[in-house]
Amino acid sequence: MVEENKPEETSPETAIIEAGPTSRWLTENGFEHESLERDHLGVELIKVDPEFLLPLATALYAYGFNYLQCQGAYDLGPGKELVSFYHLIKVSDNADRPEEVRIKVFLPRDNPKVASVYWIWKAADWQERESYDMYGIVYEGHPDLKRILMPEDWIGWPLRKDYVSPDFFELQDAF
Repeated sequence: MVEENKPEETSPETAIIEAGPTSRWLTENGFEHESLERDHLGVELIKVDPEFLLPLATALYAYGFNYLQCQGAYDLGPGKELVSFYHLIKVSDNADRPEEVRIKVFLPRDNPKVASVYWIWKAADWQERESYDMYGIVYEGHPDLKRILMPEDWIGWPLRKDYVSPDFFELQDAF
């Protein structure tokens, strides 16, 4: 009987992730980060600690990532971390397909604070306000961090997975 050669099974925790070009450049230039597995579209994902976001974002801007396509947030679940993410694109005239990278910052649920990237990419203005309004992530240094979707007196963060909806809603006059 012939035994088949089976590849060794690896768990997600022990899988080796190959660093992408942006991660290699960041490593060569001394920026603290961690490479994550690419997303389903093949976009390179980079994890950075909150205190290193601003220097890393500034370096990526200087490296050519001149367009913030999207900034957003999500909740990993009740009692787990919140994530603020930044989808960056290198827009240039001589590229068939623009280079993309997504930065993820994992934040503690009880005190989610991270520096605002508004001063690097102005497109972060309303996007950071929406993440603040829905998840309660405080973007330090943002010029006008206030609710954008919910009323100013709303209590809580509606898109957190442990949010409990109030059982009443105040009706307001519509003009």
